[in-house]
Amino acid sequence: MSSRKIETWHAAGLIDVETRAALLAYEAEHARPLALWAVFGIGALAIGLGIISVVAANWEDVPGQVRLAIHLVLVAGLVGAVFAREDKIAQATPWALEALVFVASALGLTFFGHLGQVYQTSSPLWEPIAMWLALFAPLLLLTGRAWPAATLLIGGVTLCVWEYYDAVAGSVFGRAREEVSFVWLAAVTSAPLLFAPLAAWLRGDRSPIIVAARERPDFWRRLKQWALVYAVTGASLLAILASLDAFRDGDPGILDAGGQFVRAVIAIIVGGLVVVARPGVPGHMSGAIFTGTGLTAWLAASFSGIDVAAGLLFMALWVSVAGAALQAGWRAVFQLAVAVVAVRLIVLSFELASDLLLSGFGLIVSGLMILAIAWVAYRVSREYAPERNDNTDTKDAP
Repeated sequence: MSSRKIETWHAAGLIDVETRAALLAYEAEHARPLALWAVFGIGALAIGLGIISVVAANWEDVPGQVRLAIHLVLVAGLVGAVFAREDKIAQATPWALEALVFVASALGLTFFGHLGQVYQTSSPLWEPIAMWLALFAPLLLLTGRAWPAATLLIGGVTLCVWEYYDAVAGSVFGRAREEVSFVWLAAVTSAPLLFAPLAAWLRGDRSPIIVAARERPDFWRRLKQWALVYAVTGASLLAILASLDAFRDGDPGILDAGGQFVRAVIAIIVGGLVVVARPGVPGHMSGAIFTGTGLTAWLAASFSGIDVAAGLLFMALWVSVAGAALQAGWRAVFQLAVAVVAVRLIVLSFELASDLLLSGFGLIVSGLMILAIAWVAYRVSREYAPERNDNTDTKDAP
């Protein structure tokens, strides 16, 4: 907060003299020398780029085993530093610990690529990622504190399961191998959802295990948010594919009917577990959204090729997200849901009346329709969105 803003508040009569003095004193005591830090950052960046340039220029001259040994020592040193000094680093600067964990895990991931480069080996991408998850997922779960670690963990799991799907099935969207069990693959690709009940349980006050986990609520909140994003994104894509008539009988693959049923069941079970693990309105609304994604996955095939039904299914999913956000007080989620529904409504109107775009009068009507939908969405997001609440955004977010 700048002193100019404080003076503006005082001039407007929003704060008295004592509050003004207290704010100025607090800001002076906690001021950060941004210019100095910027100079330090530029210097560190220059040094880092110089080191990278020197190493890159002589990369081929360094024996492969030596490069691997240096890489492994770096990873081991960072991981050792995390576990040896975790408490002290966290007390001093939690973000420094988060950066240390993230860099150690990222270096661990690149080590497998480095290993394949040195020994000229090749394997399906999911195998080294699975090995990395087996080694570094415990590190991220035990020490992660914010969104970088949560994003790296669930991103790694998501990439692993879909690379496994592609390697086993032979194709994600086209015609896949007949002998593949798409029910099993549907269960595997639903694995990221399982982080939601785990995160809800470890974040809650009733968790009897890993007491230290409750000291990292931001990490568990972000992990559950990413699982929720994965579920909603997947269900939305299925509804869009239904509007494109992508579900075809006798065509095995990601759209297999049995696989969709498994995905729906897993999403509904995950929703129930989230409700049990995190009682209260936020937990109930998160569970309701997971259940809604499961129902969408189940119904998508039935609406394949029916533009109106598939469009309404998509909008019903996001209306349920908006309703849950409204009940739980998630302002940003509510506004996002309203915007998504408005965009889908515009697309649906064009799908139903594409001939309007072929004439000047039709273009005028289409433009007016877009403006009307945008105005209604804006009014709804302004009038009905929950009030901004720092406590809600940080503690009760999905």
